[in-house]
Amino acid sequence: MGSCKDQQDHHQFQANCVGVHGPIIVGAGPSGLATSACLTQQGVPSLILEKSDCIAALWQHRTYDRLKLHLPKQFCELPLLGFPENFPKYPTKHQFISYMESYASHFSILPRFKQAVQSAEFDHVLGFWRVKTQDCEYISRWLIVATGENAEPVIPDISGIDKFNGPVVHTSLYKSGSEFRNQRVLVIGCGNSGMEVSLDLCRHNATPHMVVRNTVHVLPREMFGFSTFGIAMALLRWFPLRLVDKFLLLVANFTLGNTDQIGLRRPKTGPIELKNVTGKTPVLDVGALSQIKSGKIKVMEGVKEITRNGAKFMDGQEKEIDSIILATGYKSNVPTWLKGCDFFTKDGMPKTPFPNGWKGEKGLYTVGFTRRGLQGTASDAVKIARDVAEHWRTIKDCNNNSCNSHVILLKET
Repeated sequence: MGSCKDQQDHHQFQANCVGVHGPIIVGAGPSGLATSACLTQQGVPSLILEKSDCIAALWQHRTYDRLKLHLPKQFCELPLLGFPENFPKYPTKHQFISYMESYASHFSILPRFKQAVQSAEFDHVLGFWRVKTQDCEYISRWLIVATGENAEPVIPDISGIDKFNGPVVHTSLYKSGSEFRNQRVLVIGCGNSGMEVSLDLCRHNATPHMVVRNTVHVLPREMFGFSTFGIAMALLRWFPLRLVDKFLLLVANFTLGNTDQIGLRRPKTGPIELKNVTGKTPVLDVGALSQIKSGKIKVMEGVKEITRNGAKFMDGQEKEIDSIILATGYKSNVPTWLKGCDFFTKDGMPKTPFPNGWKGEKGLYTVGFTRRGLQGTASDAVKIARDVAEHWRTIKDCNNNSCNSHVILLKET
């Protein structure tokens, strides 16, 4: 890294402009760390810009206390360094954070914290990416977008919610059901977060009313003593996707029963196919279903309106409620800061579908947007590092051979 030389024309750089020898990576979550590690293995330096004050900020600041990985640890490892052998099959939130910290330390990854990217844009005259934070402008040939699918909470527009007398919190701010002890809590959303928060509330003597707005697939976390996800991945090597989906649903109906009867209607599309097409993850049951069957978790239809002291529902029911928890998920924030680029949709996802969405044009890359969890992240990180390294070596050879360059941005420090 080095300071940019001052220019006198209209491309003049700011005094606090920094040239980066390798790629700029935006985001110090698992995606950014994995890509940085893979680049290091290839001999390519990189710089991670992170808006928060720590790595894996989503995990450290926006997850509830009882969270565990939904998949076995072998499906959640990042490239080049696995989980410690003494970790359980499903590591806890705190174990996963410690793994991330050890990973960063092992590969000597030192992000620049509290650097919120305000804009990133390709300069067609210079042929470089210009990435601006509140403190500085960074310049590089390569930009790697690693902010992922879950950068910002989704806050739905619900009629009357601004009139509600009680607290309204997104699951990104939820820590424990102890804060809601003995309360009637409306949980809006029935994905993995909605189910687990409802279960946690039950264990603290709260009464959760879980709103099921859409259809949802619920699968057992394990089948025959093995991870459901692991079984599905193994079967997909030999059988068509729709046949595997039929098998999963057959076993789920046998072990869990007909979820339609308790207000959890299944989509017509199978769980794996639906995940691949829409990104909607099936719920892996860790105990919430039994609480629904016993009546401790109340399943409610869509909310028609929030009132001062409760909620009116689409089926005509009305309930008094003490608190509301929005288990409404997250979204990408890429459109708010990546400028002049049509590689992403308006929702902040790559337009090119998996498995080819990791590479754009002019040195742009994306990691963590596969809708396939940490396995997709690991796959993208390896591909990106190999591709960047190939260009890196070409440029290095060219410099060693004294090739002419139309712009010299970087100087040795």
